[in-house]
Amino acid sequence: MSYCLTAEQEALKKEVRKLAREKIAPRAAEIDRTGEYPWDIVEIMSRAGFMGLAVPEEYGGGGADLLTCCVVGEEIAKVCGSSSLIFTVQKLSSYPIILGGSPEVKAKYLPDVASGKKLACFGLTERDAGSDAGATQTRARREGGKYIIEGEKCFITSGGVSEINSIFAMTDKKKGVRGISAFLVEKGFPGFSTGKIEDKMGMRGAQVSELVMQDCEVPAGNLLGKEGDGFKIAMQTLDNSRPMVGAQAVGLAQGAMDFAVDWAKQRNQFGRPIAELQGLAFMLAEMAVEIESARQLVYRAAVAGDNHEPNLSVFSAMAKMKASDVAMRVTTDAVQILGGYGYMRELPVERMMRDAKVTQIYEGTNQVQRVVISRALLR
Repeated sequence: MSYCLTAEQEALKKEVRKLAREKIAPRAAEIDRTGEYPWDIVEIMSRAGFMGLAVPEEYGGGGADLLTCCVVGEEIAKVCGSSSLIFTVQKLSSYPIILGGSPEVKAKYLPDVASGKKLACFGLTERDAGSDAGATQTRARREGGKYIIEGEKCFITSGGVSEINSIFAMTDKKKGVRGISAFLVEKGFPGFSTGKIEDKMGMRGAQVSELVMQDCEVPAGNLLGKEGDGFKIAMQTLDNSRPMVGAQAVGLAQGAMDFAVDWAKQRNQFGRPIAELQGLAFMLAEMAVEIESARQLVYRAAVAGDNHEPNLSVFSAMAKMKASDVAMRVTTDAVQILGGYGYMRELPVERMMRDAKVTQIYEGTNQVQRVVISRALLR
């Protein structure tokens, strides 16, 4: 099977690349330096239709498939990891609503998500429940026509700036992961607040924070799916978002390699461009092969998601693991090719290297991806 893009996807890719270079790239260094949330970039992406790209058309979105979303995320990541992450998280966070929301919930929340009027986030991780979702300490109990949620989430991308929050909480601790339920919590609900805003190594423009719920009141109708469906909703969401993290990683790697190639052609040492030095030329060749290998694996995983293939979890894990490892290796090599200049913040490759690191961590660490893959092989 070939994973070449359609003519429409190729055309969209060119459009996104042009917008990213003209509107997002000039802001990337400042976003990283200040760590301020780039509301202007959100507006640009909203007007372009990116923020609701994956939302069904009936709710005002683009109705795009996963492969198309990966293409867009990759192009944005080539110039700005933070902006790509904001786009990716909006898609990630809409998926629990699409999967488990009642018709009324979808009609109420998805149009604002699609337009970019309201940001969304995915609240699963806790201080002691990262890879181990069964250790979730956040609790939810039914009281009449509402649920009361108690607990804290951490490392939540778009936390604090999001108006719509998918929160996962235990409704029956005795059932382990089968006792986790999912809820849609508005920022303004009583008892909901933003905790610590993290100061991060990379992806500095994408706000990450704690979310705190103290006697937080949530209407019973905002339960996503049924009680106990939370873990299933979370895993299905991650299976569909890991290819996007892979695409983001491919974009970071491609952006770093492109810069390194241009640099190697122009930088002279020993009386000639360093691109003519075989050691560096071979580094670039290896970077190119690794990037294209990762890209094709990401595309394969996206196609698996779009076709609802039963092996989606394995392909998603492979794509995320491979692409993020490639991104870390390629961005590090790009810094090396630039030498001392690569280590300076004046040029973008050190930012790309810092941004790349977290792609090996979020959406499930690469060690967890290896567990997923190996279990599938040995099952």
